[in-house]
Parts: sequence; C-alpha cells; structure tokens
Amino acid sequence: MTLSVNYKKTEDLIPYNNNSRTHDNIHIKQIASSIKEFGFTNPILIDENNITIAGHGRLMAAKSLNIDEVPTITLNDLNEEQRKAYVIADNKLALNAGWDMGILKDELQELSNMDYNLDVLGFDVDEIKLILDEVNFEPASQDEQGQLDELDPKWITCPHCTQKFDMREV
Repeated sequence: MTLSVNYKKTEDLIPYNNNSRTHDNIHIKQIASSIKEFGFTNPILIDENNITIAGHGRLMAAKSLNIDEVPTITLNDLNEEQRKAYVIADNKLALNAGWDMGILKDELQELSNMDYNLDVLGFDVDEIKLILDEVNFEPASQDEQGQLDELDPKWITCPHCTQKFDMREV
C-alpha cells in the first residue's frame, strides 16, 4: 500500500455517518488550537468516495477555522468491513496508551518554565495543576480537619434509584 497526501476541499469531505466517536465543542476548540499552533500535521484518512475514516474531529476543527483545504490520505485498499473497523480502532487504540507520569511532569514543567502556553496540549487546567503540583499527603491540622464540613457539596446520582446524595455525607 502506497500512501500519498493530497489536499482536498473541506466542503468535499463527508463525515462517516456511523462514527461512534463524539467531539464536543470544547474538544473541537482544543483541536483547533493545536492546528493553529502546530499546523495541520495529521492528515484526514478518507475512502475513495471522500468519506472520512479517521479525523472527524480534525475536519470539524478545520471547518471551525475556515480552512478551505486539508491534507488527506485515501485508503483504497480497505474493504467495507475494514473501513468500519478502522473507524473504531483508530480511536480506541489511542485511548489504550498510558502516560509515564514522571516524564510527563518533567516535560510539562520544562514547557511551563519556558512560558509555553500549555493550553494547546489538550489537558485542562486542573489536570495540569494535578500533574505539576506536589500532593501533600501529610495529615491535616486539627483546624484544617474542622473545615471539612465547609466544602461545597459533591452531588452524585444513584444509577439504580436515581436518588441524589451528597458525597460529604456518605
């Protein structure tokens, strides 16, 4: 199989109707920020009919940025079953990877020290803070322990009876 990158008009690309992967507005904005920062470095995979196989989020982000043409790779050698399977596999296989938290922390810290905008990495602010900040596992003082009841409620819903509970009281 020989792969070649061809630029196609975004308006000519058709999202696969049964794509099970979802992209909310926040995720599309993250992808768009990445495209603005790094360029369109990951082509959209399509079939011979311009139906998207992989890259639905990139296509949506490109449209939100009013990008007229995007890089594509046409996968001619896949049969119908393989195309359907690859739509799922492309997304799931990436989710199965893990992180070396020590290396990730070091890289994020180095980028932070360089005043690099960490927002384009796809982590939300709380995730970055959790990775970069040292968690204090020392016991709280007596005064701090007395403040636990002042925390905001953390509501959860029972999946069986749908009753709401405040986690502080469980």
